[in-house]
Amino acid sequence: MATRLNPVSAPAAANSERLYQRLARLLIDDMVAGRYTVGDRLPAERELSIEHNVSRPAVREALIALEVQGFIEVRVGSGAFILRLPGDSDDRPDFAITAFELTEARIVFEGEAAALAAVHITDIELDELTHLVDQMATAAFDNAEVADRAFHFLIAKATRNKAIQMTIEEFWRVRSTSPACTLLHNKARTANVRPVVEEHRVILAALRSRDSIAARSAMRTHLTAVMDHLLFATEERAVEEARKAVASTRARYRLAAQT
Repeated sequence: MATRLNPVSAPAAANSERLYQRLARLLIDDMVAGRYTVGDRLPAERELSIEHNVSRPAVREALIALEVQGFIEVRVGSGAFILRLPGDSDDRPDFAITAFELTEARIVFEGEAAALAAVHITDIELDELTHLVDQMATAAFDNAEVADRAFHFLIAKATRNKAIQMTIEEFWRVRSTSPACTLLHNKARTANVRPVVEEHRVILAALRSRDSIAARSAMRTHLTAVMDHLLFATEERAVEEARKAVASTRARYRLAAQT
């Protein structure tokens, strides 16, 4: 059985990997050792969390890392199943930036960018932001996401700092090109998670007031909510509730057909 992880007592210097990376490697080791084989269902998220003494978000990140590389398949309402076993010593998880890591970085950088933009932003740029927020409120899903990206890019531009602008644009490039990020954001899309218009309106109001503290707080609040939405998209409980809702709907249709 895999060794339990202990995020509290494990010396940081002994292993620079994040917990989800260590957990993913342990699960791969379990496959190599024969604990799991192709077609087997992995223990539920909660069970893995308890067994390895890690948070459920860390379990989700580990499963996403394995899913991206084709080791497992996460089936809605059923769990994670082994698709293939490691072929050799080189066939091990290759960890890219995850959506959770990226969002953590965005909270730090885009919060400060909003604070700086509040000092330099022009009335014309504020009007452009207003138009983008209105687009988010009325556009179809894909166009709302385009407006969302443009909203954040414009705030980065309003900092009048090219390095900040380049950094934030790179974050968004990674968001759309990293396999791990793409997988999780697709899951969020399936769960019908879309840009929250009111959160963007609060950011806009703070910028319009030229209030750096309020702008920083509003941006961090928004991106923390984004993190929560990503967690929701991978939350087994939410998936199970969706499965039950579908089953209930089917039952109603069957009943109606019999009457």
